[in-house]
Amino acid sequence: MTELAIETSGLVKTFGKTRAVDGVDLAVPAGTVYGVLGPNGAGKTTAVKMLATLLRPDGGEARVFGHDVVHEADAVRARVSLTGQYASVDEDLTGLENLVLVGRLLGYRKARARERAGQLLDAFGLSDAADRQVKNYSGGMRRRIDIAASILTTPDVLFLDEPTTGLDPRSRNQVWDIVRIIVAQGTTVMLTTQYLDEADQLASRIAVIDRGKVIAEGTPGELKASVGAGSVHVRLRDAAQREDALRVLTAVLGSSVQLDADPVALTAQLSGEDTDREAAEQASRALAELAAAGITVDNFALGQPTLDEVFLALTDHPATTEEVAA
Repeated sequence: MTELAIETSGLVKTFGKTRAVDGVDLAVPAGTVYGVLGPNGAGKTTAVKMLATLLRPDGGEARVFGHDVVHEADAVRARVSLTGQYASVDEDLTGLENLVLVGRLLGYRKARARERAGQLLDAFGLSDAADRQVKNYSGGMRRRIDIAASILTTPDVLFLDEPTTGLDPRSRNQVWDIVRIIVAQGTTVMLTTQYLDEADQLASRIAVIDRGKVIAEGTPGELKASVGAGSVHVRLRDAAQREDALRVLTAVLGSSVQLDADPVALTAQLSGEDTDREAAEQASRALAELAAAGITVDNFALGQPTLDEVFLALTDHPATTEEVAA
C-alpha cells in the first residue's frame, strides 16, 4: 500500500460567512508531486496554510505523515517547509547572507551554514549572484533563492504555492527543473498553480479546486479526458470565408464553434467522449472538408484542453484570474 504524505477529510476553513475551504478530501502519495489546480480565490492557499499549521481548520481533519495538523502541530512543522506566493527572503541582504541567516536559524553552526548555502547557490545557478542584494535579482532568481531557503534542511513535504506566477518561460522552466530534482531526492511536493500546463509537466496527480471544493481529481491524462480531446484551432487566409468555415466545422465536428477575436480565426471544442485518435480523425475530416469547400487555411492545429476549457466543462464557468476576497 502506498504511504500517504498528506491526508485530509472534510477540511473546512471559514472567514466570516465565506467558506474558503469547503469539505476538502485529499490523499497525497509520498514521494510525488501533487498538483492543486484552481483560479485565484479557489481556496488553494488557504488549504496549504492549514496543512502547514499556519491556519487552524474550522472543521474536518488533516494529517501529514500521520501527524494531526492541530494536535501535533510541532511534529508537522518539523517535517514540512513552505514557499509562498511572494519571496520571503530579505531584499536588503545578499543571496548568500539570506541562506546563511536561515541556516543559522535552523541551528547550523556558521561554517556549516555557509557551506550549505554555497551548495544551494551552486545547484540553483545563483553562485554568480551570491554577493548581490536580492532586491537586484530578477523574478526568476528570487523564486529560486526562496525555494533554496525552503530546503536548507531537506523537508519531507514541501508546499510550493504558485511558485511560477508572473515568471517568464525560461524562469518557469528553471523552477520546474528544481522541483523535479527535489522530488527525485525523496521529498513530497504539493504544488498549487493556476496553470494546467505546469501541473501537467510536474504532477502525477491533480486536484482541481473551485470555490473551496474539490471538483475533480486524477492524473493529468484523466482530467484532460474528462473535458474531451481538446480543441481544433483554425486560421484562415481570407476573413471573408469565416462564415463558410463556421458552417463547415459545425457540420463536420458536431460541436460548438467559436469565432475568435482574430477576424480570421475559429476554435471548435471536441466532444468529451472523443479519444485522442477519434479527435485526430475528426480534425483530418474537417481539414479535408474545408479544402473541398474552397476555403484556404493558413494554420490548423489540434490542441490540448486549456485551463479555461477544463473549468468550463467542470463548473460551467471559465477560470478567472480575479482575486476573490476571503
